[in-house]
Amino acid sequence: MNKASHIKTLLANLAKQSPPPKVIFFKTGPGAYSEHDEFMGLSVPALRKIARHFPDLPLMELQILLESPFNEERMQALIILVAQYQRSDTTKKQALYNFYVRHITRVNNWNLVDASAHHIMGHYLYDKPRYVLLAFAQSNNLWERRIAIVATWHFIRQGHYDWTLKIAEILLDDAHDLIHKSVGWMLREVGKKDGATLKAFLDQKAPHMPRTMLRYAIERLPIDERKSYLEQSRAIRTFDLHKIDG
Repeated sequence: MNKASHIKTLLANLAKQSPPPKVIFFKTGPGAYSEHDEFMGLSVPALRKIARHFPDLPLMELQILLESPFNEERMQALIILVAQYQRSDTTKKQALYNFYVRHITRVNNWNLVDASAHHIMGHYLYDKPRYVLLAFAQSNNLWERRIAIVATWHFIRQGHYDWTLKIAEILLDDAHDLIHKSVGWMLREVGKKDGATLKAFLDQKAPHMPRTMLRYAIERLPIDERKSYLEQSRAIRTFDLHKIDG
């Protein structure tokens, strides 16, 4: 039995012993973003505990896990991949980044994106050309668009916000709620580091931002500022409705 098969067996046995989750965080109905996914009901801490026993799992076996229909098996692969990336030298980091990008279609739910994009893609591209993020931000693929914005979390942590704002502006008119949430989240992270930069962006863009995106972005602002930005948003929507009615 190869190690990937052993991990699959461990996860299956753990799932049998685990009580069903009390809260489901994924929309799995017909046409929903997780319709393609299968779930075992395992927690991320449980997956991290297993990952510690397989720190050097070969890429070929990580690929086996990434090709799984089960979300948790793909997450298991990404947890191990991120850990390998973080302790690798420059040459190995490039190989792991390339592996990640080659298998990007398997990073296909919000939890998988959020656990890996900034750790691998964001870190790797920090001192390199970032045009792939622009391509992802304009992709028809929901998860590539989310990867584009979440990858910039690494830049934010280094005190650089321009690419977060650039990607946020591209995604401003995105129709999907999961993009509204991720863009608002990253803007909020900018605000944690530099409130003036966030407010300068909001002063220009708040009236045109989707409501959920705006609410996420302003979550940590003083209540009077939150009310002001929400009123701006409400006013522009009322104006647009009047234009349509007229």
